[in-house]
Amino acid sequence: MAKQGQHVVRSSSGGWAVKKAGSSRASSVHNTQAEAIKAATRIAQNQKTELYIHGLDGRIRERNSYGNDPHPPKG
Repeated sequence: MAKQGQHVVRSSSGGWAVKKAGSSRASSVHNTQAEAIKAATRIAQNQKTELYIHGLDGRIRERNSYGNDPHPPKG
């Protein structure tokens, strides 16, 4: 995982894991993706980093920024 921040990924145990980018161990494991997203959102907000939500296929399906966005929207 090259992208910095928190990643919500499928766990080998069948649940959903929250992993910090570059870490091989999960910060936490949850039964549902929704629970994992809640936990990862809290961490990303506290650390002012990105949140990447992966689908069942492993590809990033959603991304949220809680840090310093390099391209803030105008207006």
